[in-house]
Amino acid sequence: MDTGTVNSREQGEQGEQVDRPSRILEAALELLSRHGISGVSMRAVAREAGVALGLVNYYYEDKSSLIRAALHSVDKHDLALVAPDPALPPDEQLRNALRRVAGPELLTTRYLSLRLHLWALARADEDFALINAAAFDRYLDGLAALIGNAKPELSTKECKERAADIVVLQDGMWLTALLGVEKESIRRSIARTEEIAFAA
Repeated sequence: MDTGTVNSREQGEQGEQVDRPSRILEAALELLSRHGISGVSMRAVAREAGVALGLVNYYYEDKSSLIRAALHSVDKHDLALVAPDPALPPDEQLRNALRRVAGPELLTTRYLSLRLHLWALARADEDFALINAAAFDRYLDGLAALIGNAKPELSTKECKERAADIVVLQDGMWLTALLGVEKESIRRSIARTEEIAFAA
């Protein structure tokens, strides 16, 4: 018997097992983006992920736990948008973060539809609202920290105010991108966020 083949097969199976929660969550996110909360059931998620229903129930207790996981997943993604990169100067870190929100992977109907559905859920459910509010605060703090590093003469309050103004523009850009707004408008929106961040 070729032990290399057995070990590869075992590692592949272990990798698949490790990946199953991610596949299930990705399926839930896909269904949310296409159909909203009404399209998410444990059975539909299992079908979309290509796994047994029992496996979905093993990793996620119920539909609410799946939605919570989806909100946390988006939170993690948002934090990565404003994550500092010590290899770059502070002003470049800030510019990169401001431009990341207009990345081609974010300005898609699928992603923007997902955001809208998650925002709507956060308005309709107190538990989801708390998760969303905490995530928003973390993103705002991350963006304010980047502003503060690039503009050390600003107070913490001023950095937070600028971050809040930028987020309003970013959210508006995402919403209007769903309407097919031209790329030049997106470019102007990013330039405006940079003006706010770096204003004297």
